[in-house]
Amino acid sequence: MITSIYAALSSLLIVWLSLNVVKLRQSGRVILGDGGKPDLQVAIRAQGNATEYIPISLILLLLLELSKGNVLMLHIGGIALLVGRSLHAYGLTTSNLKLRVSGMVFTFSNIIYLAIANLVYQFIN
Repeated sequence: MITSIYAALSSLLIVWLSLNVVKLRQSGRVILGDGGKPDLQVAIRAQGNATEYIPISLILLLLLELSKGNVLMLHIGGIALLVGRSLHAYGLTTSNLKLRVSGMVFTFSNIIYLAIANLVYQFIN
């Protein structure tokens, strides 16, 4: 299944973002929350944003695959998911607004793309 590739890669991104939170908590001696530390606040939001947008994207990707969606369409959706989430995470953690916005544009465009593709496949099948 194609979706499993992108689920696995997205999971690795989430683990990397989570480990960054753990590292910053340990170095700042923060047991819970962000301890009022701006760098930890940013890391927590980068992780949170990934866990908010990746699941719906993967669900839509899987539904499209189960609907016998075109292989190229599936890979476009999966690649756009990874690119969008990676750009956003990197832009957020490095305070690069251009990359952060680009990541959100990729993410929102991809969710819309996958939603429309699912609707089209349901109505033509």
